[in-house]
Amino acid sequence: MKIDYTLTPEDLAPKLDRLWRLSGEKIALIDNEYDSGKGSPVFTVDGKYTAMGWTEWTEGFVYGSSFLQYDATGRDRFLDLARENTVERMASHVSHVGVHDHGFNNLSCYGNWLRLMREGKIEGSQAEIDFCELALKVSGATQAARWTTTHGGGGYIYSFNGPHSLFVDTIRSCRILMVAHALGQALMGENDTPISLLGRSVRHMQSTARYNIFYGEGRDHYDEWGRTAHEAVFNTNDGRFRCPNAQQGFSGYTTWTRGLSWAMLGFAEELEFIATLEEAALTDLGGRDALLELCLKAAKATCDWFIANTAADGIPYWDGGAPNLHRLGDWRDRPADPFNSWEPVDSSAAAIGAQGLLRLGYTLGRETDEGKRYWQAGLSTAKSLLSDRYLSEDPQHQGLLLHSIYHQPNGWDHVPEGQKIASGESSQWGDYHMREVALYLQRIVDNEPYYTFFGCL
Repeated sequence: MKIDYTLTPEDLAPKLDRLWRLSGEKIALIDNEYDSGKGSPVFTVDGKYTAMGWTEWTEGFVYGSSFLQYDATGRDRFLDLARENTVERMASHVSHVGVHDHGFNNLSCYGNWLRLMREGKIEGSQAEIDFCELALKVSGATQAARWTTTHGGGGYIYSFNGPHSLFVDTIRSCRILMVAHALGQALMGENDTPISLLGRSVRHMQSTARYNIFYGEGRDHYDEWGRTAHEAVFNTNDGRFRCPNAQQGFSGYTTWTRGLSWAMLGFAEELEFIATLEEAALTDLGGRDALLELCLKAAKATCDWFIANTAADGIPYWDGGAPNLHRLGDWRDRPADPFNSWEPVDSSAAAIGAQGLLRLGYTLGRETDEGKRYWQAGLSTAKSLLSDRYLSEDPQHQGLLLHSIYHQPNGWDHVPEGQKIASGESSQWGDYHMREVALYLQRIVDNEPYYTFFGCL
């Protein structure tokens, strides 16, 4: 991608204003038109949200979006909508034992609600605070119970595929364990044995960094700095790693770009959180410095891969090894083309990845050469996403961020009439993370407190 080193957050302020206007319209449209009895809205078909009963991992994004909208605009209707729906519809997600998505679903709604109360942006009774805290505690412990031990004493939170499966996505679900730990929660095991949620989150991070991320160190024939595998597969009999794999990417030896972006953001956020912990809390887990080093290496590697393998405007195609990318010629040297005839772009990967770039740049220091590169790359991608090509102005289209891809290998994404590839549609995770990166920047423009997932503590 081509990084604009002159861009500032303030330059994007008018575009952010436009985004929040459109965002509010889309939230209202979904609330008025979508039948929640059909299941959680996942992605759009011809501009209308539809469900996909794989897992209900997107419902928290719906109500979390309303909390973010209130945070940015102060309009009470969005706060009321977010609180009411969280109370009425999210309880089943708190104790859901069948998914790896607690850090997505529950921090998006309960976490943002609690954060707004902690920050003093909204009034909240002690009962509301207790309600959100209990939800986050139970969610974190429930997520931590979904555990596979690896050879040598490590382990990971296993995906919905089963105990053999470590998804790169779940790096961002570690947040719910960290928050629950900070709120004083542990997972209680046999004989009333307490299991540390911080310990399990750290072990999961270590496994992800070791098995799902590549560093150009000769691990296999396709090893290169920053490449990611969507899934790492283990032998559950002895806990040994067997091979990389992909569920939504092209293969285990190519980089599915949304999986890459989850790693970019997950490790960058965890760098921020770990820096707040006392050394004593991490002594038995290898020490704070070693863990910071691990997260920094993973964050830099994945962000570097994104910068090197994304189109000039900072919007990636859905997989870095997609089989027909070569038909697009020098695609890295020009802006991404959502309407090409060969391979879809994935704007949701850009929205997630932009926040990872920004957070890593902020942590390293925006005035340092290294930090500035990531920071400006994040701003450059955000600018592209805030353009007419990627934000939906259509008053009938329920999605906010256009050209998101869900599952290219399964063919789930809508291909418009007259086109050869999916384009023009939205997803709940894309819309939510577009709002999240916009709020991140909005708070910097407005000189408000820095936005973090642990702002709820």
